[in-house]
Amino acid sequence: MESPDSMESPDSMDSLDSDGIDRAAGIGRLDGVGDARRALGGFLRARRGRVAPEHVGLAGGGRRRVRGLRREELAQLAGISVDYYVRLEQGRATQPSPEVLDALAKALGLDAAERNHLTTLVGTRGGPPPEARVSPLLRQILDAMAPVPAFVTNHRLDVLAWNDLGGELIGGLADPGRRDHNQARYFFLDPTSRTVFPEWEDRAAESVGQLRVSAGRYPDDAELAALITDLSTHSADFRRVWATGEVVMCGAGRKRLRHPVAGLLTLDYETLHVPAAPGETGLMMHVFGAEEGSREAAALAGLATAVGREVPVTA
Repeated sequence: MESPDSMESPDSMDSLDSDGIDRAAGIGRLDGVGDARRALGGFLRARRGRVAPEHVGLAGGGRRRVRGLRREELAQLAGISVDYYVRLEQGRATQPSPEVLDALAKALGLDAAERNHLTTLVGTRGGPPPEARVSPLLRQILDAMAPVPAFVTNHRLDVLAWNDLGGELIGGLADPGRRDHNQARYFFLDPTSRTVFPEWEDRAAESVGQLRVSAGRYPDDAELAALITDLSTHSADFRRVWATGEVVMCGAGRKRLRHPVAGLLTLDYETLHVPAAPGETGLMMHVFGAEEGSREAAALAGLATAVGREVPVTA
C-alpha cells in the first residue's frame, strides 16, 4: 500500500493541473473528455476536492497538500482499500460494483444528479449519440406557445429551434450576427451574456454541468469533444468551472434575465425532455413564464407585441 505522502504527491500518473487540463496531451484537452475511464477518475478527484474533512468527521486544518479529502481518507469513509480507490482514479478499475458506487456517493455527499452521473461513467458504452432532430410537430408546438418564451437545445447545448418570444428573450437568436447559437460558447466567449444573465456564474456553471453529463454519456461524440476543447482553450473561466466536477440535469426553477426593452425579469422555467430514443438525452425544451398579474407578465406581453406577437396583458 502506498504511503499517504506518496499518494498525495504531485500526480505523476495524471500530469493534471488544478484546472483539470492534461498538459501532457496538450493545452485544451480536459481530463476525461472522450475517455470514460479518465472521466471517472477526473470526476472522483474533483468531488473529493470539494469535501472539507471536518464536514465528514475527520481532522482538518494544518498543512494539507491537497484540497478536500486525501485518497486514503475517502477510501476509509467508503470502506474500500486505498489501492482499489487509487486504481479507480487511475482508470485501471473500470467496473466497480453498485455497492462500491453507493459507498463512494455517500462518502462524497453526491446529490441525485451526481450519483446518476457516476453510474453513467461506469456503464458508458461507445458509439455516436442518437440523432435528435426538431420535428415539424415540435416546431408547431413552439409556435403554438407564442404567449410564453420557449426554445429547444440538444445535448451539446446547441439552440436548434425557438419561438419568437423565446428567441428575443435570451439574447436575440433570430439575428444570425447577434449571438452564438451554442449556449456554452455564448456564456464563455460572448461578454454580452453577462449583461443578459445577471447571475452569470450560476448560468455558466449550469452549462458546464450539462456538458459534463453529455460528455460522460457520449464519450465518442467528436463534435462535443471539439466544443469542450475549444472552450477550454479560450476560456479560463470554463477551465475553472470544469475543474469543480459540476454536474447539472435540467429541471425547473427561477432565473433572472435582462432585456434592453423589457428590463430585468425574474421568470419561472420548466425543462421538458424530448428523448431521441429510450434512455437517451435527446432534446430539451426550455419554457419560461411569469405569475399572472405580475410586472414580469406585463413585460413579457409588451415584449411579445414588440417582436410581432400580440399577447393579452393579464390584469
